[in-house]
Amino acid sequence: MSTSKPLVSLTYTEVSKHAAKDDVYIVIHDKIYNATEFVDEHPGGEEVLMDVGGQDATEAFEDVGHSDEAREILDKMLVGKLNRLPGDPGPPVKAHGASTSTSSSSSSSGFGVGLYALIVLGGAAAFGIYKYLQISQESKQ
Repeated sequence: MSTSKPLVSLTYTEVSKHAAKDDVYIVIHDKIYNATEFVDEHPGGEEVLMDVGGQDATEAFEDVGHSDEAREILDKMLVGKLNRLPGDPGPPVKAHGASTSTSSSSSSSGFGVGLYALIVLGGAAAFGIYKYLQISQESKQ
């Protein structure tokens, strides 16, 4: 929060009006960031920011796994805090079904590790057989 300006308090409706390329606000963890000057510099392209412009971008931001440097840049863009009113969309919450997909994702990840181990062991066995046959061939000569 290295901004010298006082932070503003805006409603979701007010933030949603800032969704143009020349005036784009995003909300992450109920903090409002003015990303206007960063639109053209965003490594993922301007469309990434424009897709979440004027909206809560918490889930999109966290799903990407931004670096510490990205979070420092974000801190410099802080302009205020979101004042959620009744009827405003709530903060994104992973649905109960998401935990199921996470566990299936980790089980498929476990399958990937097992498959990788099988490939490595197969390669090692093939190399061992190759060396054995090479030595056998040399001893016959």
